[in-house]
Amino acid sequence: MNVTRTALIGATFTALLLATTACSGADAETTDASGAEKTEITIGFNPGPYQEMFEGGILPILEDEGYTVDTQDFTDGIVINVAVANGEIDANIMQHPVYLDFVNTQEGIDNAALVQIPTPRMALFGGKSTSLDDVKDGATITVPNSPSNLYRGLLVLRDVGWIDFEDVDDPNTADLSIITSNPKNLNITPIENAQQVPALQDVDYATIQGNFIVSGGLDYDDALAVEDQPIEFSNVVTVRADDLESDWALAIKDAYESPEFIEYIESNPQYDGYQLPSWFN
Repeated sequence: MNVTRTALIGATFTALLLATTACSGADAETTDASGAEKTEITIGFNPGPYQEMFEGGILPILEDEGYTVDTQDFTDGIVINVAVANGEIDANIMQHPVYLDFVNTQEGIDNAALVQIPTPRMALFGGKSTSLDDVKDGATITVPNSPSNLYRGLLVLRDVGWIDFEDVDDPNTADLSIITSNPKNLNITPIENAQQVPALQDVDYATIQGNFIVSGGLDYDDALAVEDQPIEFSNVVTVRADDLESDWALAIKDAYESPEFIEYIESNPQYDGYQLPSWFN
């Protein structure tokens, strides 16, 4: 990854995660109709391991502190972010900061990253073909259709030596036109992320996001390659910017950064190989 792109998307991550000053103070405290501090939280999830991780490692901590948590399932990354912005739900746990920035810009909303969480990596899987070495001319490959995750998929394909392309400063602008070398004439097709696992049997290969790898029942031991995941593509808890300093949001953040949660992750082998936040060290 070149220095310019790393600096820019790193700055995006930092800005999303730390820009809280204007939101702090009494106005950020969320209260119920009686004026008491909010203790009922609603969190949205997309398919993947994040709800299981939350319910096993975070929910017991929040319940001990007097919080009640309801969960809602979503399948679309835009809808779940608009639901946070509109106050239909309080938070979502499903995305990395680069995608979050893309949705904020597209939808004109102001959601923000609260805390980074353990994240499964993107990986390359074989469908009709099962070897990195015997990739055939014109092989079919799916990648995620959202620009930032498409870019991650192309990074994996470049790392295995199948393609080359010019790095971009903003992954949210990436598309297939950035490819400069494709000696095997690979037929690379962006499709909806959630469809990649069901479609795997119909294509030669696919670079698939970690949450869909887990929810789709694939095994990392069967992956042909696993991404060297940049920290900017590690997922976060997302809330409205105005809620970053609220008691309930800080309770979620503290729970993720707690020794109890670290022990939960380290004692459960299904999270082996996940990209771990810096506060794990």
